[in-house]
Amino acid sequence: MNTFIRSTMTIKPSPTSLVAALAACTVLVLSLGGIVKAADDKAAASAAPKAALTVNVTQPVSVALPLRVSANGNIAAWQEASVGTEANGLRLAEVRVNVGDVVKRGQVLATFAPDTMQADVAQTRAAVAEAEATLAEASANAQRARGLQATGALSDSVINQYLTAERTAQARLDAQRSMAQMQQLRLKQTQVLAPDAGVISSRSATVGAVLPAGQELFRMIRQGRLEWRGEVASSDMASLKPGMPVIVTPANGVGLKGAVRMVAPTVDPQTRNGLVYVDLPASGTARAGMFARGEFEIGSGSGLTLPQSAVLLRDGFSYVLRVGTDSKVTQAKVSVGRRVGDRIEITAGLDAAARVVAAGGGFLGDGDTVRVVEAAPVKAVATAATSAPK
Repeated sequence: MNTFIRSTMTIKPSPTSLVAALAACTVLVLSLGGIVKAADDKAAASAAPKAALTVNVTQPVSVALPLRVSANGNIAAWQEASVGTEANGLRLAEVRVNVGDVVKRGQVLATFAPDTMQADVAQTRAAVAEAEATLAEASANAQRARGLQATGALSDSVINQYLTAERTAQARLDAQRSMAQMQQLRLKQTQVLAPDAGVISSRSATVGAVLPAGQELFRMIRQGRLEWRGEVASSDMASLKPGMPVIVTPANGVGLKGAVRMVAPTVDPQTRNGLVYVDLPASGTARAGMFARGEFEIGSGSGLTLPQSAVLLRDGFSYVLRVGTDSKVTQAKVSVGRRVGDRIEITAGLDAAARVVAAGGGFLGDGDTVRVVEAAPVKAVATAATSAPK
């Protein structure tokens, strides 16, 4: 019995062991709690959306924009002059100008060989001298006949013959003088003169050629003036008036300031377009025959504009990325109009209170979350714009 009691007492745990076991359990529980909390925090962090990009946002701004009508057309000479020969059957001896030369009114452009004409002039001068001598003799005879008429020494028929001979000699002298003037004029025609100041645009004259009368030798742009002939839709022609300013941009990209000279009274029945003639300033950049685009300023109006960097072109349409209150972007289709500087007019698809991504929208997709930074306000108002594409 004593032995049993003694063995039972030996396996009874001591108070110290119980305290150590409790402490170990407490540490284990605390450690497990920390691990669980860390896992929950990590899961919560991974569940929160991340910002795809930090962007500036802006809002549409209403600005005053000029109203313009766009048109296409060609640059042409204001007027062309055809310079030809008046002499017939003469040999071209000298050509003094070439294409591109600037000439003055009355300047000698070419000369024909004058030998034949000089001989004709000398011959007519001799004929004039002979007619003058004949007239002098006939006048003397007629004067004597008039003196003898009262005496009756000569019959009336003889007196009439002398008087008729005088008038005939006078007529022959006048005819020879006219012939001399004509030959002198033909001699002057051996020199081809510029009919007006301008620029030589083409040349067909060849030295040594024997040309008939009326053959064209040169073609020139009168006074060097050019004009732009724009093809404007019939619906826009009523708004165009003479004197309106026009910006004409040739193929080289250098804009020219012109003014409407005349609006055509008719419209092409095939294209339904009418011509508008615009005077261009003297410039070394424009050439006759060049294609050019023009813009007529017909008034002004206001419109909502955004920076051009805020408008994206996708699949042939214009879009903006609207930013919602939850910092998520939504793609919105818009219609665009006139352009002014670095801004573009929004005609439909967006209200004035909308907030859109100002730049960098090409890196974002529909539904992305962004970090928002407000863009600086627009300070300048546009002073030029282009027509909306039709």
